[in-house]
Amino acid sequence: MNGQVPARPGAAESADGAVSAPEPLQPMPESGPMFEDRRRVRTGDVDRDERLRLDGVARFLQDIAFDHIAQMPGDVNPVWVVRRSVIDVLRPIRWHSELHLQRWCSAMSTRWATMRVRLTSEETAGAPGGLIETEAFWISINPETGAPMRISDELEADLLARTTEHRLRWRPMLTAAAPAFTDGTDEQDFALRSADIDPMRHLNNAVYLQAVEDLLAEEPALRSAPHRVIIEYLRPVEPGARLRVRSAATDGGVGLWFLVDGVEHARARVQRLG
Repeated sequence: MNGQVPARPGAAESADGAVSAPEPLQPMPESGPMFEDRRRVRTGDVDRDERLRLDGVARFLQDIAFDHIAQMPGDVNPVWVVRRSVIDVLRPIRWHSELHLQRWCSAMSTRWATMRVRLTSEETAGAPGGLIETEAFWISINPETGAPMRISDELEADLLARTTEHRLRWRPMLTAAAPAFTDGTDEQDFALRSADIDPMRHLNNAVYLQAVEDLLAEEPALRSAPHRVIIEYLRPVEPGARLRVRSAATDGGVGLWFLVDGVEHARARVQRLG
């Protein structure tokens, strides 16, 4: 999965790890079908301030992805994994809100695609409606071999409805390796529970974002402003692993590295937008 991707919106790092200014995600196309759904924000999705948590956002993204696939006729690709998620919290979404989710493809190749999902909620009690923009890099997986699998003709036709980018290649947005554990960094154990493991026997993608929520709870100024979260999954975390999360200030935000026996399994960064 090496190669280049066409110029696309989003913060990125240079070879030396310097962070560029965040740019808006690709806007919604003016025409073409998309998959839409409505969900209610429940108690298990929010924090103590009644704000939709990042791991709650990730679960909504997983749900709408599988619902999108399930409603399609024919033999479409049943198994997908997420390589990267970008979440822009522009206006927080609150408890009890009804969510409007809109999902479309922003770029694709023969075995993977970037899928945009916009989450919006209506104005309530005089408060402005919530808005969260997301984009995830999804890879179609052969359920028997675990290798990337070609996207079916039926699904390809659906994905092409709203994008003209057909030569998507993987390029990481987070290139800085975990810093040494010194006075300028923090490192904590992240205990795994049996409920955190998904049917593929890996730590579920949404669970990593609980660690990001822990960080944001200690950075109220960052959480209260519009902010972007980028998380890239490098290798799976398996049951029984001793997972540790290292964090350090970066240019314009905070970086997190998920380590098992000193080896990086995921990277994340939170930074202010605007």
